[in-house]
Parts: sequence; C-alpha cells; structure tokens
Amino acid sequence: MTDIDEEPRFDLSFSAPAGEMQRVSPLVRRLVAPNPGPFTFTGTCTYIVGAGDVVVIDPGPDLPEHIDALLASLEGERVTKILVTHTHRDHSPAARLLQQATGAEILGCAPHFPARDLALGETNKLDASNDTDHAPDRVLSDGEIVAGPGYALKIWETPGHTMNHLCFELAQERALFTGDHIMGWSTSIVAPPDGAMRPYMDSLARLREADHAIYWPGHGGPISQPQRFVRALLHHRRARETSILTALEAGAQEIPEIVERVYEKLDPRLKGAAALSTLAALEDLAERGLVKTDGAPQLTGVFRRR
Repeated sequence: MTDIDEEPRFDLSFSAPAGEMQRVSPLVRRLVAPNPGPFTFTGTCTYIVGAGDVVVIDPGPDLPEHIDALLASLEGERVTKILVTHTHRDHSPAARLLQQATGAEILGCAPHFPARDLALGETNKLDASNDTDHAPDRVLSDGEIVAGPGYALKIWETPGHTMNHLCFELAQERALFTGDHIMGWSTSIVAPPDGAMRPYMDSLARLREADHAIYWPGHGGPISQPQRFVRALLHHRRARETSILTALEAGAQEIPEIVERVYEKLDPRLKGAAALSTLAALEDLAERGLVKTDGAPQLTGVFRRR
C-alpha cells in the first residue's frame, strides 16, 4: 500500500482569528466568520479575490458583524461580484447583506434543490440548514469564467454535498475554492435527500484528474497537496463503504447499529450526521444492487446484504 492510499490527514491546527482579514496569497485574502461549531470548525471562511475591484466568495451566515468587519477591511475598494458555492446557512445568507451594502450582483450556485423527493413518511433532518431564500442574480454553469482586474475564476460543478454545489478555480494561482466539497479538517457530510453519494464521488474523481496546486476550503486551512488528498478521500469513502457492507454481513440491519460499528470514537454531536452519510452510502449501494431494503432507502429502514 502506498501513501496515496492512506486515510486523509486532517489538520486541526487552523487558528486564524475570526474578524481579522489575512492575506493568504498574492491574489487572495481570507476573513473567518464568528460561527464556530461541530459542523463549521472555527467558522466559515470568506475569501476576497483581487484588489481594488474585488470578488467576495461565500460571505457566510446572517451575521451583520461579519459583514461589517468585511466592509471595514475593504474600505477604499469596490465589491463587484459575490460568488456563492452552495446554499447552506453558514455560506450564503450574508450574500444578501453584502449586496444591500454594496450593490454587487450575486452569482454562482442555483437556488436550493434536493437530490430526490422525500420517501413516504420521511422527513428532512437537515432542512433547517438550507438557505431557501437564496435567489442569485445569475446561476453559473460548469466552465464559465468570472473575470476581473488580474484574475479569472472558472466554475466547476461539484454536486454531492448539495446538488447545487460549485467550486471556483483561480487560474493565476492554480487554486480552487472548494466550499464544503473538500475540507482539510474533516470529511464533508453527504446527507439525503439534499445530497447524494454517487455524484459526490464522481465530483471527487473529476477533481483528482485536475492540476490544482492548492485548495481553499470553506472551513479550516488550505490543502497544499490537493491530488493526494483527493485520492485519500476517495480511498476513505470506499473503505467506509466496505465497512458498511461488513457490518451488514455481521448482522447489523438498521442505521444506528451500523453507525456504532463503523464510526469509532465519534463525537456524539455528530451521530446524526454519520447516520445521514451512512444513508447516502446505503442509497448508492442499493442502486448498485449490493444492498436491499423494503421500499426506498431511508433512516428508519431495514437493510440487508445481497
């Protein structure tokens, strides 16, 4: 086994203080929002690209103090465009606050839409995390370019974490702003019905073939060896899939029991997220004919190995 097949090496050392603008590359600055938590790590990373006429990526949650800090840090400059990776409440709501303050157009991801309809009797456990008020001035598609003085941002469609998720490539620095698709501090939750495992894995595989030099994620610090990290993430997800199948073969049939067997030393606050990611994997396994269940896969279902 080579080092590219190892588990991803997550970095928990990120310590950029909230509210303090930092230059992280010649073309990029970062401001962390004051919204730390089990799903957001130290807070949402808002990125500013360019100088003078700038683009703001993921303004963050509906926290006026964060936008006030952003505007104060950009005094004398003009926000021309606001880009949003996806419509979770820790990434997109402040786009509207920033637009009200600057008049900049909101571009990027589409309004929220799920990967599938709810099954009979199913509820969306993470529905409250979706920013259903997001209404961009223009939805961007794969390969489109957003350009400004000295920079160009190329759009990558990366569905999975959410179905409307986008990443933005800064060509001049071979950098990719990855939102929640890839993070250096943790794996991303893939939670049905909003997200789906197969498009998530396909999106990872597509980035594995790219030639980026650095990732700037929506939470935590940069990822400096992107292709190696993506390969490790793919290996990790396949290993998790194998563990789920092994748990089924050992007699586990319901998701809470599978989670107990598969996720060791899990923070109790994350058990719900682990259950949803397990459901996403089981959905994919069922579609591939490796797992069976009665009716559509859902959190309360009973699963068996084929």
